[in-house]
Amino acid sequence: MTPLGIALESYPYPHPVHFLNFEMQGQPVRMAYMDVPAIVSTNGETVLLLHGKNFGSYYWEGTIKALTSAGYRVVACDQVGWGRSSKPDLRYSFRNLAANTAHLLDALNVSRVMVIGHSTGGMLAVRFTRMYPERVTKLVVEDPIGLEDYRLKIPPQSDETLFRDELENTDPTKIRAFYAHYFAHPNPDVYGPLASVQIRVTQSGEFPRWAKASALAYQMIYEQPALYDYPLLQPPTLLIVGKEDHVVPLSSYASPEVRSSLGRVAELAETLIKGVPQGTLIVMPDTGHIPHLEQPDQFHQAVLRFLEDRSTGGKHP
Repeated sequence: MTPLGIALESYPYPHPVHFLNFEMQGQPVRMAYMDVPAIVSTNGETVLLLHGKNFGSYYWEGTIKALTSAGYRVVACDQVGWGRSSKPDLRYSFRNLAANTAHLLDALNVSRVMVIGHSTGGMLAVRFTRMYPERVTKLVVEDPIGLEDYRLKIPPQSDETLFRDELENTDPTKIRAFYAHYFAHPNPDVYGPLASVQIRVTQSGEFPRWAKASALAYQMIYEQPALYDYPLLQPPTLLIVGKEDHVVPLSSYASPEVRSSLGRVAELAETLIKGVPQGTLIVMPDTGHIPHLEQPDQFHQAVLRFLEDRSTGGKHP
């Protein structure tokens, strides 16, 4: 398998990739993004896609096609620390990532968006919506992690421990198994390409930089729960989760007894949605952590119905 640089320069993205240059904590960084116009008559709306922890915006290809085919402009970015964006060694926070995203939208002259966030991107989508409620007309959260406060059940780990463990995570068989566990019915044709990105990156001479950014992202997830923001969300919100999603980041650091009590995503979502002012929940049966890849037709139909439903916020001029 050919090594892959940590900025994924040779990895195919579904659309042209552009860069926004700015500084984070005094470090110059580049934020990669795709800006894809509607392929039919535009409806004047823009959808922002926010990826998960172990992915980049490349895995939104099918979702971008579904949205642009329905008249939406789509902005799909790689957060700083992921994908084709810079991998700086700094303290990551959802607040800073949200501010970076707002900066990108400003640069693209996009004032209001519909937001779709998956997994860790779901946490970011919630934080972005809390920070910029006037910019978000509708919010879709797909299998977000953080529906429970991991700090209450998983002991804290040092940056050094997380970094060491990421550095040691290079076994291709284990990496493939890790990505397979995202699916209720693992299909190598689906999870294989996702796993290959990480496997190839481990063969890069710059892999330690990738591993450090990954470790610091896990620390952010652990230390900055978005759970408590959900009752404060203002726009219409659709929460979509797979019935068979049991993903829990950092669960390996919990005791076996505690680990067995974690990751009941569908149950947690059913409880949480009751406190979301304009919240709707869809639980997709026979589906794991990534509905937009495992059940794409069902997922995209549900999302488009929600986005186009005028009774849940409607379109804005």
